[in-house]
Amino acid sequence: MAKDKGPRRPRAETPKGFRDYFGAEVSERKAMLDTIAEVYHRYGFDPLETSAVETVEALGKFLPDVDRPNEGVFAWQEEDQDWLALRYDLTAPLARVAAQYRNDLPAPYRRFAMGPVWRNEKPGPGRFRQFYQCDADTVGSGSVAADAEICAMLADALEAVGIPRGDYVVKVNNRKVLNGVMEVAGVLDPADPEKFAHERGIVLRAIDKFDKFGDAGVRALIGAGRMDESGDFTKGAGLSDEQADTVMGFMNARAANNEGTILKLMTLVSGSAVGQEGVHELQSIADLLAAQGYGPDRIVIDPSVVRGLGYYTGPVYEAELTFEILDEKGRKRQFGSVAGGGRYDDLVKRFTGQSVPATGVSIGVDRLLAALRAKGRIAADTRGPVVVTVMDRDRMADYQAMATELRRAGIRAEVYLGNPKNFGNQLKYADKRNSPVAIIQGGDEAARGVVQVKDLFLGARIAAEASHEEWKAQPAQTEVARDALVTEVRRILGQG
Repeated sequence: MAKDKGPRRPRAETPKGFRDYFGAEVSERKAMLDTIAEVYHRYGFDPLETSAVETVEALGKFLPDVDRPNEGVFAWQEEDQDWLALRYDLTAPLARVAAQYRNDLPAPYRRFAMGPVWRNEKPGPGRFRQFYQCDADTVGSGSVAADAEICAMLADALEAVGIPRGDYVVKVNNRKVLNGVMEVAGVLDPADPEKFAHERGIVLRAIDKFDKFGDAGVRALIGAGRMDESGDFTKGAGLSDEQADTVMGFMNARAANNEGTILKLMTLVSGSAVGQEGVHELQSIADLLAAQGYGPDRIVIDPSVVRGLGYYTGPVYEAELTFEILDEKGRKRQFGSVAGGGRYDDLVKRFTGQSVPATGVSIGVDRLLAALRAKGRIAADTRGPVVVTVMDRDRMADYQAMATELRRAGIRAEVYLGNPKNFGNQLKYADKRNSPVAIIQGGDEAARGVVQVKDLFLGARIAAEASHEEWKAQPAQTEVARDALVTEVRRILGQG
């Protein structure tokens, strides 16, 4: 008779599109976010934590180019009640908060938020369904001074975490200018905004890929269409050569300085009132930033910045890292964008029926961390704890007392709690923990009132570089009086 099979064991694996974060990664992210939070705090922004779950109705239209109900989010329906979903960004919850607490919040309301968001999209290399965002927004101010402030604050935040001037640029554009160009090109009718919507969508996506496809590729996409290297054909927007010239003139309007760029843009949109309004706003932003010392080495007017989300209504901005890294094939490439945002004056209106001006920026936390790692600029202390080894089981109280003494001195420490029989395994454990120091005290040391303090990092370097005789001399291990334990550990850690 066949044996009954027991219950199937669950597979120990992370769900597709998700990942786990371990000690050093979490510490690095926290250190970076703490630094950014200090910058935001100095600018007068307050922290806000919202629920990870929102009603689907409050979230509204979810992601760009997604029109099917609940597509793009992780959603479920409460029994006979509303549909709920995990937030897909930090901006939609802010719009709900601004509407819900509008009578209690100061106006304007300045907040920053940091936390995970979830998107029910197809995962890919470097593309996860859960990731961190770091946002800062001003709700309730229609002044372009709020947009200029966000750009300045973003530049300060990048420098604070370790991206120096010359390795980044904040690019600023205005959707009103783009709308003006569309109007002049004949693909936007102010009297009927929905007219030519399909063609405009193709043009916007093409412009957004300017860095990838270049001048010829964008011109093909806004014209008859583009065939890629594999032979696949993408139908274009169908613009005439004259219309395409207007759009490409906009794409190539970047001049040697902000004044030259603004002059070119004003000429391009001379037949559009909304376009001229957008250019004047860019001029104001450039003037405000220049007065604060933020020149083109940090922030520039750049017409190539479009931002994909449709809710932007005015200035848009993007932070791009300009240094080169090697891709997976060993080729040099620029790191690219790590943050973006803009003005979204109609988002809160969904709840209140009244237009509420707002502007903000979102930093891609994982991308910025990857950039800092690529440049060796991680500021977090990722060293493990000092490990107090156990030589005699019956003296556990003495070892715990050592660890307590170190902790009270502000030093991270722990007692080895595995099987102490094999001392070598204790040092292997310390290596796995990336511990800088091991404390050793056997019966002989205890009787003499001393401890052995082993500098594990120095020991590893000596083992890799020194001669056998130097290694045998054990310069990485020092015997000190028991009451000098904290002083010696501080010296090794660079705290003394």
